[in-house]
Amino acid sequence: MYIGAYNACLGDLPIGEALDTMAELGLNSVEINSGGFLPPIHLPVEQLRESETARSEYLEQFSSRGLTLTALNCNGNPLFPREGFPHAQDLIDSIELASLLGVKRLVTMSGVPAASAAGTNPAWNPLPWWSPFLDVRDHQWEVAIPFWKDIQARAADADVKVAIEMHPGNIVFNPSTMHRLAEEIDATHVGAEMDPSHLFWQGIDPVLAIADLGELVFCSAAKDTRINEAAKINGVLDDRFTRVAEGEPGYLAMGGGASLSGWPSNSSWDFVAVGRGHDTAYWTEFLRALQKVDPDIPVNIEHEDLELDLIEGFEFAAKTLLEAEKAL
Repeated sequence: MYIGAYNACLGDLPIGEALDTMAELGLNSVEINSGGFLPPIHLPVEQLRESETARSEYLEQFSSRGLTLTALNCNGNPLFPREGFPHAQDLIDSIELASLLGVKRLVTMSGVPAASAAGTNPAWNPLPWWSPFLDVRDHQWEVAIPFWKDIQARAADADVKVAIEMHPGNIVFNPSTMHRLAEEIDATHVGAEMDPSHLFWQGIDPVLAIADLGELVFCSAAKDTRINEAAKINGVLDDRFTRVAEGEPGYLAMGGGASLSGWPSNSSWDFVAVGRGHDTAYWTEFLRALQKVDPDIPVNIEHEDLELDLIEGFEFAAKTLLEAEKAL
């Protein structure tokens, strides 16, 4: 098993300093962003495409520190319903780059299209209890399946496994929708990234989800979730997000002119560092379940804990995860 980190949490540091920080904490795996919501931090894409020497020198930065580049990450909405929106091409380009680098995993999201062929904004439709919502669901899968059949073919040709983060806001957001996509496209090189944080707040036990998905799990994130008291009043679905203008604290561009929304106050749940939502014993069981699927699976920390600063939260998560691994 590889225990490491997704580089976005150290994106403000030069790549050498970021890799040093990971190595000094005893980590051995790195996941590097290649496009989508975030720019290709720490990844000189054009140089790597053009030069085998550049690729060798780039990978040497990892191996010389005892680190392995286990995955690229191109999270975004590749089904965005506007011509020219960049995420679909970013995903295709990332498959090609992963193949050139010899990286066997690429993390992404399934995406979600509009509610109808005429729509220009994505629409998440997780609870189609009324027949018009069934019409939306059916349309969205009709859009998704051909796209993902093409991605499956490209990934198989490149021998790169595309791992879908089961993230609400996408057509694949839980194990049942992951199974449906895999079955619809006869997947061999499209499967799941197991990010427990998005499952926790949906009421899903990630350990049971791993057992259900089995070999469809290609890699994993390590990010925790804390369910707050407000969930007893408002539940876990919450539309109180706000707009953040460019230049304001918390503004984050996310590709194609879109940006990250502001988090609700008195939220029903929060992303927290590994160990601040579930204890070390739970994380040991989580790692044990992953190990049963693949003894060499990479598990990479994502840090999105707004209550801890960047390094503090990253160090806390690394310590918890490494202690959990020792208990296996």
